[in-house]
Amino acid sequence: MALPRRDLILKYIVEYFIKTAAPVGSNTLIEQYDLPYSSATIRNEMMNLENDGLIEKTHTSSGRVPSAKGYRYYIDYLRQRDVDEEIKNQLAIILNEKSKSIDDVIKESCEILSHMTNLASIVLGPSAEEEHLLSVQVIPLSENSVTAVFITDKGYVENKTFIIPEQVDIKDIENCVKVIQERMRGTPISGLIEKMEASREIITQHLKNNDILYRAFAEIFLKFATDRISLFGTKNLLEQPEFNSDIDKLKRLIGLIENPKSVAEYLHSNDDIDVFIGKDEDGNGFDDVSLVTTKIKIGDDHEGRIALVGPTRMDYQKVMNALEYIQKQLNEFFARKDDDDGRK
Repeated sequence: MALPRRDLILKYIVEYFIKTAAPVGSNTLIEQYDLPYSSATIRNEMMNLENDGLIEKTHTSSGRVPSAKGYRYYIDYLRQRDVDEEIKNQLAIILNEKSKSIDDVIKESCEILSHMTNLASIVLGPSAEEEHLLSVQVIPLSENSVTAVFITDKGYVENKTFIIPEQVDIKDIENCVKVIQERMRGTPISGLIEKMEASREIITQHLKNNDILYRAFAEIFLKFATDRISLFGTKNLLEQPEFNSDIDKLKRLIGLIENPKSVAEYLHSNDDIDVFIGKDEDGNGFDDVSLVTTKIKIGDDHEGRIALVGPTRMDYQKVMNALEYIQKQLNEFFARKDDDDGRK
C-alpha cells in the first residue's frame, strides 16, 4: 500500500538522517530517492511536517531533522517489519545449544544485538524477590586462591575469586560453604544479606574467627540483592557521530547506563516493548539518547528486560524488528526449557 506523500517524505527524512546524521533539504530528498515532486511541493510538505512538530530546523543548516515526535510517528506507522536474516541465523545457533545456561543465552543474544545494530545493549535480570539461592560451591584454583560460585534457581551465576589468608585452611573454607549451603539454600535473593548476618557467628566459627572470607561471601550476596544490570557493546557508541566528536558526552552516557539507578525506571516498564526517545517535555530521560526495551519471560513467573541504547538517530526499524524477534524467540526458548526442567 502506497504511503501518502506527507508520510513518504517524513519516512525518507528519518531514514536519510539515520544513515548520514546530516540535516535533509528538499533537493537532497529528490536526488536520493528520485521523488516525482517539485522542490516547492516538498518544501511545502516539510513546512507542514514542521508545523506538526514531526521535523525541526537545526542551528547549523537550512535542512531539517526528525523530532522525537517524528521518530515516534515513524516507529508507529512507517517502519517495515522485516527482520535481518543474519540475526535470525545467529540466534538460531545459540538457541540450538540446549545445554547453555539462561545467563549465556541472554548474554550471547545481547552480543548479537549490539553487533548487528552497532549499539550498546543492557540486560536487567529477574527481580531479587523472585529468585532463590540454589547452590554454593568453592573451587580451589591454587594453594592460596579459590573461586566461590553461587547459582540461583533461575540459572543466574555469580562468582568471586579471592586469596586465602595463610592462617585459613582450605578445609575450613569447605566446612564454611557447607554451613552456608545448608542455611541459605532456598532463601530469596532479597533476603540473603539478612540471613547471612543472622548466621555470622556460626559461619565465622568454621573459619577460626577469620572475617575476611565472610566479607567476601557477603559482598556477593549484596550484588545478588541489587538490580543486576549487564552492559554489552559500549565500544559501539564510539562509532556514533554524536558521541565520537564529544568525549565528555560519551563519558556522561556511559556513566549513566552503567549506573543501575539511572536506567532502572526505564527497564522496569510494564510494556512488552517500549521506546524512550531523548528527554521528554518534563526533562526526563537522556539528552540525545534513546532506549528501546523489551520484556523477556524466563519461565512462568520470572521476567528480565533487554534494552538497546544509542543516539536518538538510531535505526529504529532495524532495532525494534530485531528486539521483537529476539523477544519472541527467547520467550519460546525459556518456556520450552522450563517445561523440560519440570519433567526431569
